[in-house]
Amino acid sequence: MEKKQDIIISQNIAATLTEAIEKVKHDRLFVLTDTTTLQLCWPVVNPLPVLGKAQMITIGATDECKTLESLSHVWTCLQQGGATRHSLLVNLGGGMVTDLGGFAASTFKRGIAYINVPTTLLSMVDASVGGKTGINFGGLKNEIGVFNSSESVILDGVFLRTLSHDNILSGYAEMLKHGLISNEEHWNELLSFDLDRPDYNTLTQMVGTSVAVKERIVEEDPHEHGIRKALNVGHTVGHAFEALALEQGRTVLHGYAVAWGMVCELFLCAVHCGFPTERMRQAVQFIRHHYGEFAITCNDYPRLFEFMTHDKKNTAGQVNFTLLGNIGDIRINQTATREEIYEMLDFFREGL
Repeated sequence: MEKKQDIIISQNIAATLTEAIEKVKHDRLFVLTDTTTLQLCWPVVNPLPVLGKAQMITIGATDECKTLESLSHVWTCLQQGGATRHSLLVNLGGGMVTDLGGFAASTFKRGIAYINVPTTLLSMVDASVGGKTGINFGGLKNEIGVFNSSESVILDGVFLRTLSHDNILSGYAEMLKHGLISNEEHWNELLSFDLDRPDYNTLTQMVGTSVAVKERIVEEDPHEHGIRKALNVGHTVGHAFEALALEQGRTVLHGYAVAWGMVCELFLCAVHCGFPTERMRQAVQFIRHHYGEFAITCNDYPRLFEFMTHDKKNTAGQVNFTLLGNIGDIRINQTATREEIYEMLDFFREGL
């Protein structure tokens, strides 16, 4: 029986977090942050009496720290802090913290309870929900990990105000993906939202809608055997862009890579599945306006293709895509040849 994650849209982080922690019987409490969330987000919750005896664990910020070394550091801190199988870990941070912290909790003493408090828009709508945990390994993203849901996920708009514009955009890309796989009403709402002057209250409500899309799909397919692959839209190419950027020393935010991946994959949608061309143009123009370009040359194509072949959703050596016939018309397990993928990358470089 799959454990159901308790997803809470919070209006009062103090009360919500206190209740969530008290609900889980535990002997010792640990809080995981990275260096950025320690500075910007820990002060928001630090005064809470329920966190008075919490032991702090801090790792480096950014995806480069989502490593075996950081994981080992968390395990060591838990061990030296006297954690038992009955201890509780609170992950306070973005997707890197919730992914790595969730994996650390899932494996320490064969599994301790954990709570996710995502502090970035990206982690609110994506990483912290759905039970995926893991680390990067051997130059590949999320190569090692397990499925294991947190006790609860607390989504509170108070943390959105701590984010830079780039980080708002990064999270918004995953919301765009959820819009594409849900319905026209949600998609149109996303395209009309003013990202340059965001209304945080409206954005928090939209986060709730976006999370509900993911939650519905995850409940139907917790271990990604079927429809959960819908959440892969933009990611087959997006992960390849991230890996290339990492290799070339030009780090990009995950959401930007996914947005660029959606540009590529919407081209495949139009070619393979009859996705309406005008709607594709509308989406591509919106993404280009807000996310700019990712510079690649023809010389990068073989390496990008190689990265795509490593995607965990591939079967029988073929690159596997989730494509769309229209908004909400999901086509999983679609394949494309090397030539078609190169043509898609030509479209990405040359534009409409």
